[in-house]
Amino acid sequence: MIWLSIYKKLLQFRLYIGLALVAITIALAFTRYDGWFWFSLIMAFIAIGSHVFFGPIRFIQEAIQEGDMETAKKYINQVYFPRLLFKPVRQGFYMLQSNMAMANKDFESAESLMNKSIKSKSKTLGSAGEGSSYLQLGMIAAQNGKMTEAKKNLRIALDKGLGDKETKATAYLQLAGLEMQSRKFGPANNYFKKAKALNPQTRELKDQIAQMEKYIHRRG
Repeated sequence: MIWLSIYKKLLQFRLYIGLALVAITIALAFTRYDGWFWFSLIMAFIAIGSHVFFGPIRFIQEAIQEGDMETAKKYINQVYFPRLLFKPVRQGFYMLQSNMAMANKDFESAESLMNKSIKSKSKTLGSAGEGSSYLQLGMIAAQNGKMTEAKKNLRIALDKGLGDKETKATAYLQLAGLEMQSRKFGPANNYFKKAKALNPQTRELKDQIAQMEKYIHRRG
């Protein structure tokens, strides 16, 4: 546990450690300690490079999971050059920012950031990761009142593939709700049946299915 704590501290402060090593390297340049000069230079490059190319994504995720948005913002502000992040990291970084914007009901920013995430797509995350991005983009568009765009993105999400039945059921229920709002009850019922057939187990989805089923029966 002690080593893990030390490792996390090194990750947390690696940018500052790297800058300190740069200062030491400059000082060593005026001495005869060539071995220490090159060691310090390499370690400075590793410390700064790992921060620039990987960012503090792990700490952002942990802060969001704990509901500590102030800490999450602090780490996000430490990413000075998002475009230099490796593609999978950049995609996740923009997605996390979009999640935070959506939580704050800043749907315009959430949509813009999610589009950046999709443009940074990486083969590492696979089509399911891309599908999840489009699912979120569809849900943002729905919250923003862009119904046509929401339906388009939700269909793309299903075409790209989603990771599990709970996520697929979420997409189908969103589409069913949107079609109901447009008074297109045939497509709405079709999407609802697909969601119900997946038999999702999360409480929220089960409640949504029960409420939608009551509404459909009343109409029938």
